[in-house]
Amino acid sequence: MQVQNSLARKSNESVTTFTVGNDTVTLSPSIVRNYLTNGNGAVTDQEVNYFVHLCRGQRLNPFLKEIYLIKFSTQPATFVVSKEAFLKRAEANPQYDGSESGIIVLNKDGELIERKGGFFLKDSEQVVGGWAKVYRKDRKYPSDVQVTFEEYAGRTKDGNLNSNWANRPATMIKKVALVQALREAFPNDLNNLYTEEEQGDIQMPMVDTTPIEQPKPVQQNFQQPVQQQVIEQDIDLGDSLV
Repeated sequence: MQVQNSLARKSNESVTTFTVGNDTVTLSPSIVRNYLTNGNGAVTDQEVNYFVHLCRGQRLNPFLKEIYLIKFSTQPATFVVSKEAFLKRAEANPQYDGSESGIIVLNKDGELIERKGGFFLKDSEQVVGGWAKVYRKDRKYPSDVQVTFEEYAGRTKDGNLNSNWANRPATMIKKVALVQALREAFPNDLNNLYTEEEQGDIQMPMVDTTPIEQPKPVQQNFQQPVQQQVIEQDIDLGDSLV
């Protein structure tokens, strides 16, 4: 008797494709791990799946650096949206009518000053907060937000400010205020999205923010069928059976 088996192998990696504006985005676990993960940790399957679903559900293009996946050591992965993605979402809404933002400083005389932009004198002023206003055409009053520096400043394990917050305090707290005002003004577009600056102790690794070209997903590879022949033979078992 002769039996034939046809054996074939194929890649089981799932591929997700969706559109963001005029671009088609294609993601797979290997693409996420090899091209879109920042930090020194190994992302889990669950973290990869969440990242893919977040990109697709929120229509974010990770290749344009609208969203980042950050993983350090064995800590849970962090998903960070860029400030530019917030602004693009707001500007795409027909009701968006502009924004303002700035910092709140404490001068040497103990006076609190709300200032537009991020300029301050390091020798005589201390950045203690940020503010932002986002305007909508269909609302009488803007979404007005003030945030305190201490509430959001990122710190290292020894309690000192991390490099971003130590070197760019005005820029960091102003971003926090602006994205919160944008989220408040456009909750349907920006709900559950957060930037690096809002996450305090999470510090973005040094990554190139230049958009990258999408790699092609792993193609399914089929091998030629291999025929396996099994020929029945008469074997004398003798007394081996008890």
